[in-house]
Amino acid sequence: MRANIAIAALASSMVLLGSTASASTDHARDLSARVSADGAHRHLIAFQRIADTHGGNRAATTSGYAASVDYVAGRLRDAGFDVTTPEFEIKQKVDDAGRAVVGSASHELVPFGDTPNTPDGGLTAPLRVVPEDGTPGCEASDFAGQDFKGSVALIRRGTCTFVTKYANAVNAGAAAVIISNNVDGHLDLRIPGTVPGGTASRADGTALAALAGQTVMLDLRHHDEVHLDRNVVAQTRTGRADNVVMAGAHLDSVDAGPGMNDNGSGSAALLEVALKMGARPKLPNAVRFTWWGAEEAGLIGSRAYASALSFEQQLDIALYLNFDMVGSPNPGYYVYNDPGLPYGSKHIEKAFSDFYTGLNLGPEGLNVRGASDYGSFTALGIPAGGIISGGGEVKTAAQAAKWGGTAGVEMDPCYHKACDNLGNINREALGRNVAAAAHVIASYAVTTEGVNGVPSRAERAALR
Repeated sequence: MRANIAIAALASSMVLLGSTASASTDHARDLSARVSADGAHRHLIAFQRIADTHGGNRAATTSGYAASVDYVAGRLRDAGFDVTTPEFEIKQKVDDAGRAVVGSASHELVPFGDTPNTPDGGLTAPLRVVPEDGTPGCEASDFAGQDFKGSVALIRRGTCTFVTKYANAVNAGAAAVIISNNVDGHLDLRIPGTVPGGTASRADGTALAALAGQTVMLDLRHHDEVHLDRNVVAQTRTGRADNVVMAGAHLDSVDAGPGMNDNGSGSAALLEVALKMGARPKLPNAVRFTWWGAEEAGLIGSRAYASALSFEQQLDIALYLNFDMVGSPNPGYYVYNDPGLPYGSKHIEKAFSDFYTGLNLGPEGLNVRGASDYGSFTALGIPAGGIISGGGEVKTAAQAAKWGGTAGVEMDPCYHKACDNLGNINREALGRNVAAAAHVIASYAVTTEGVNGVPSRAERAALR
C-alpha cells in the first residue's frame, strides 16, 4: 500500500514538474519575443538627453544621475510597480595635492582614495622602479634584487589588480607607491592601505622610470566629502516574496561622458524587460528589478543595499542576475563564469549560454572577477550570473568569424570615454541581449529549482 502511495505521489510530482518546465519555457519565449531593441533604445535616448542637459554625464552625486533615477523610477511607478529609492552614503574624494618632484621636474599624480596622506611638506625617498616584464609588480619576486625599504615604488599597470601591485610593494617595505598607466589618460583609484599612493599617466610614469635611483619628493594629499545618493528598487506585486528573482544594472556613468554602453545599455535593457513583464505578471516568483548608483566609484550603491539586508531577507533572494554593458559597438557574447561563485551560479551560466547557443552565437565564458554589482551579492552566498558584450577586450579573428564585427579592435573603444554616446551602441547586440535578459528572468520567475539545490528536470532526466 505504501509503495503504491509512493509511486502515485512520484507520478503526480513528475506531472507537476513537467508542467512547470513547460510553463517556464512558454513564459520565457513570450517575454523574450515581446521585448525589443527599439524599446530599450528609447530609454537610451532619454539617458543621452539627460546627460546632454546635465553637464555631459550621469555620474553619481550629479544632477544627471538624479535625473536618471527620476526617469527610471517614474516609468516604473507609472507601470504599477512597488518602487522605492533607498538612499546610501557615498564618499567623494577631493584631491588637495598630487605631484612627484625629482630635481626641478614635477610630475602630476592622482592620490589613491583610502590611503594615508603624505606628511606636511611631502615625503622624500629614493625612487625604485619595478622592472616592466609581462606581469610588473604581480609577484613578490618582482621586488627582489633592489632595496625597496623606505623607498617610493614605481610600478606599471598591467595583468594583475592594482591592489596586488600595491600590496606587494608594501610587503617589500615601500614607504609609498606610484602606479603608472599603460595607456593614455589618468587613473583615479581607491585602494585601502597603510602607505600613501597615487597614479601617474603613461607619459609621466615613463619619465619617472628614467630617473630610477634618484631622490623623489612625493606630495599626495586628499580628503573625502560625504554625499547621499539613491538606488532604484522595483518589485512585482505578484509572486512569492520569499523566493525572489533579482536582476540589476548600474545606472551611473563615469565623469568623462554620458555612459550609453556603460551602463545605459544594461539599465535600458532591464527597464524594457520590467515594463514588458508588467507589475502583476502571473508568475510563481516575484521579480525585483534594481538600478544601482555609484558602481563606478566601487559598487557603493549595491554594497550598501546588500549590507543592510538581514539574514532572512538574504534568504528571500533566490538569485541575482547582472546586466552591465550589453550594447558594445564591436560586440562579443560573454557569460560570467568566475570560479568559486556560490552554488547555483553554474545553472545561471548555463541558462544564458543555452540562449545564445540557440542563436548560433557560440557564447564564451568570462571571469569578470567580481568587478560589477553581482559581487555585492555573491559575497553573501547568493547565486549570481550575468552577461556582457565586452569592454577593453580585443576581438580575435575567431570571435569576429562567429560574432561579426572587426578583429583586432576593442569591443568598446569608447569604454569610460566621452565618446560613449548613442553612436557607441550596436542595436543588434542590444536586441539580442535584452531578449536574453527577458528569457532568463522569466524562466526563473517560473522556477528556480536548478539554482536552489534541486536538479532541473532536464538534469534529472539525463541522470535517469
